[in-house]
Amino acid sequence: MNSVPLIDIQSVTYTYPARHKSRLEKPALRAVSLRVEQGEYLAVLGKNGSGKSTLARHCNALLLPDSGRVLVNGIDTREASSRRAIRESVGIIFQNPDNQIIATVVEDDVAWALTVRGLPRDTIRERVEQALRAVSIEHLRRQPPHKLSGGQRQRLAIAGVLALRPQCIIADEATSMLDPLSRQEIVALLHRLNRELGLTIIHVTHLLEEVVSAHRLMIMQQGEVVLESTPSDLFAQPERLHALGLAIPEPLELAERLRTAGVPIAREAITIEAIVQELAG
Repeated sequence: MNSVPLIDIQSVTYTYPARHKSRLEKPALRAVSLRVEQGEYLAVLGKNGSGKSTLARHCNALLLPDSGRVLVNGIDTREASSRRAIRESVGIIFQNPDNQIIATVVEDDVAWALTVRGLPRDTIRERVEQALRAVSIEHLRRQPPHKLSGGQRQRLAIAGVLALRPQCIIADEATSMLDPLSRQEIVALLHRLNRELGLTIIHVTHLLEEVVSAHRLMIMQQGEVVLESTPSDLFAQPERLHALGLAIPEPLELAERLRTAGVPIAREAITIEAIVQELAG
């Protein structure tokens, strides 16, 4: 891995501006430190209000710390002249894809940010084609976005970020408005982009079943990082998950009950496929 991390968060504290002058807001982040390496798949977990989305917005200068600092490729996010480059390097996908869709035709939407930046027409055409193909919606290029399903619109939002050739994509609760099948498809797509294109992925979610294949995960509570682990180590501690208020995925809960009943299932079996193999073997 590079000696300089892709994203280096150093003792960051942040408080949202008070909505009323007489009201003191609690910090959303409290002295959070985190290094994200190029090519990593990091999952950030936590309940609503834990600070995970606030942290995500600091990673590409949508928010700036009150204290501490955030470096992206060694560049401080407080440097106003560097923020466009930072946001092109670290793209973010939000909960509602409709908030990121601008144009009335799919391929025009992917091309929009490139056109604004004044790229040559041939370059735009090539990047749009590659981005649509990467998320498997090239057959929808001439469709109006409002006719797409929720999962297809989220793929479109991802394509719009991919066209900028980022090093990292942050998925900030990007599956929370989708049905279970579409959610699985988007998670699989993020893993494929990480595996095949080498993109760094920061997957922000409250759903444990989405992070079983992450390289590393961290859990946040009340603006602080309370645990860093690997999925296999964390899922081997169901009592810890309960204490953190996180719902254990049903397959893992079933596997734990079977272990308690004496069925030999390895702790490392944390996916449905691995659990089935353990039972079959």
